[in-house]
Amino acid sequence: MGTVVTIGVFDGVHRGHRHLISRILELAEPPLISTVITFSNHPAEVVNPERTVTKIITPEEKIQLLHDAGVESVICVEFTNDIANLDANEFTHMLVDCLHMRGIVTGPDFALGRNRSGNLEYLRRRGAALGFWVETVSPLELEGSTVRSRRVRNALADGNVDGAEFLLGRPYATDGIVVHGAKMGRQLGFPTANIIPIANFVIPADGVYATYATVNGVRHMAATSIGVRPTFGLSQRLIEAHLLDFSDDIYDENLKLEFVSRLRGQETFDGIDALISQMNLDVANARLVLEQHDRQESA
Repeated sequence: MGTVVTIGVFDGVHRGHRHLISRILELAEPPLISTVITFSNHPAEVVNPERTVTKIITPEEKIQLLHDAGVESVICVEFTNDIANLDANEFTHMLVDCLHMRGIVTGPDFALGRNRSGNLEYLRRRGAALGFWVETVSPLELEGSTVRSRRVRNALADGNVDGAEFLLGRPYATDGIVVHGAKMGRQLGFPTANIIPIANFVIPADGVYATYATVNGVRHMAATSIGVRPTFGLSQRLIEAHLLDFSDDIYDENLKLEFVSRLRGQETFDGIDALISQMNLDVANARLVLEQHDRQESA
């Protein structure tokens, strides 16, 4: 039994990743096993420790999404200095000896091993000697540009969650445990479920969004604010979700938020009455956007 392998970070498991994976699934005919080797951290942070790469999904989400895409075997490992220092010959022998690799599918700029010495020309030479083939897949282009994780991060940083959904093939989502806040939303008539953003993960730009909130397995419409609540002079960045037509106590529960559309940017209001008027408008707009999204999903 052998494997057809691809290797990469696959942060987001976006449409470009799934374009590559679809080719692996076509080539991994039984008894060959489709296999993805991916990393729980970003190799760039190991090679350059001063660099921080914000993540789109957790390793657990990545593994699940890869399996959902049809991959039979997902090997998720921490990228370490030991791995970074493997030369191309050591890395290639590891794939053949440990995984019985019979084929490797890559993008056109792929390379493995220390200093990226194992380029495609090298892999084809080694494949002829060790008994595996190499196939390259052209990158997926959408709207005139290659689909990359960086495009997803940039879209989210701009608050363009619609664009992120287009690239991902699903709404961008984040989750967290609902924590106690100052209960200002409740005093204004709009109780919110507050979650603190996870460090080093992408959070959309400050503003108000139409979202879906899933808690205890049930999906609800929600209007969600990201920011520091400037009207109240506060500075801690929070994610605050007002679940529509919902009033249960969900403190300490895990809440998943799917971002569908940005309704507006963060604003400072002259007073409480102006804020409440805008919040009523935000809730109405969120409901309209999500009802339309529901119709499109079911079409």
